[in-house]
Amino acid sequence: MSNARPLVLVADDDEDILQLVVLRLGRSGYDVISATDGESAVELAMARCPDLVVIDVAMPRLDGLEITRILRAREETASIPILLLTARTRDVDVELGLSAGADDYVTKPFSPELLAQRVAALLQIAAQKNQPVQALRAVAWQ
Repeated sequence: MSNARPLVLVADDDEDILQLVVLRLGRSGYDVISATDGESAVELAMARCPDLVVIDVAMPRLDGLEITRILRAREETASIPILLLTARTRDVDVELGLSAGADDYVTKPFSPELLAQRVAALLQIAAQKNQPVQALRAVAWQ
């Protein structure tokens, strides 16, 4: 197993939020790459295959729901955990995000600490999914 820092792609068209998320996740021990529009986010995801993606829903040149659907439809990115970070707070918006394939949904305004905790939890779940069943059983019985 590699000791490399997990790579997180953050996509948001609001520069202030983008900088805040990049800074907080960087301080949490992640390598972070960023995009300010949907098409760039998809291109980066395809080129770099990050360990996790944090996407704003309302963005130019593909919104977060479209990005999620595109990543889920491609074999090489289908299993990447996706966290939607958005100002859309209605129940119907959360349902749309999750039904598009997102793994988690955090609403703005948000706590940077909570976001970092949710990212860590999603990465831990993804790592456990990639472990052999015997390894998971061994951990569960310790």
